[in-house]
Amino acid sequence: MTEKTVLDKFSLQGKTALVTGGAGLLGKRFTLALAQAGANVMVADLNLDAAQAHAEALTQKGYRAHAAMLNVTEPESCKQVVADSLKLYGSVDVLVNSAAMDPKFDPQNLGKQNKNAFEHYSPEAWRFTLDINLTGMFLATQATVPAMLDAGRGVIVNICSTYGLNGPDQRIYPEVDGQVLYKPGDYSVAKAGVLGFTRYLAAYYAGKNIRVNALTPGGVFNNHNQTFADNYAAKTIMGRMARIDEMDAAMLFLCSDASSYMTGSNLVVDGGWTAW
Repeated sequence: MTEKTVLDKFSLQGKTALVTGGAGLLGKRFTLALAQAGANVMVADLNLDAAQAHAEALTQKGYRAHAAMLNVTEPESCKQVVADSLKLYGSVDVLVNSAAMDPKFDPQNLGKQNKNAFEHYSPEAWRFTLDINLTGMFLATQATVPAMLDAGRGVIVNICSTYGLNGPDQRIYPEVDGQVLYKPGDYSVAKAGVLGFTRYLAAYYAGKNIRVNALTPGGVFNNHNQTFADNYAAKTIMGRMARIDEMDAAMLFLCSDASSYMTGSNLVVDGGWTAW
């Protein structure tokens, strides 16, 4: 009999991971990392075309992946994705709550930003963000937990943000075409709520073999405006934004038995942003 090693703890062989926002920038990386560890992955995203393209790319690499349309603000949509996962793979062992609305400051989105100044910020925009980033996480989790309770096990990972820990330094955001850009308050409030939600769930499911943790990534470089990228980098101890692959191992750690003694915790991977 071959002795098990520490690396065996990172295996997800035979398990199924449902990733909301699975066709997003980080969602794609999370699904790839979990698939590489042996998991069946459900790429669940509001953009079905993008989800299907990513699931197909994973399948072509030899991984097990399936796409599903998911609107996290609709309870029935969340329930349907879980039902589809159970029908396809027989279980939902891991839920990664990655779906979120985040005002971007990369080239594709700079021209789409509102000024986002707090004094003029609309209640509609506030509600929209909280509906997706916080209530959507609640609905996706509520739909998934019954399958985990039936199986007697489960892992939930909620994606937070450094802006759920610290207030945004608005000075790092650039002015584009005479428009001063701001990170809006609803994003910070929702992400702070993610931590409260994580701790609540961890405590609520005590004794049920369901672990719940949060992952807090720092800013990931995505061909950002150079002014923003330089300003952001200057605020980190490591002096740079994260590379796209630098959250992969942290996600796998939280989803696997490698983190079997962790629940109610927040793993911060931010290059030292919150350390000074």
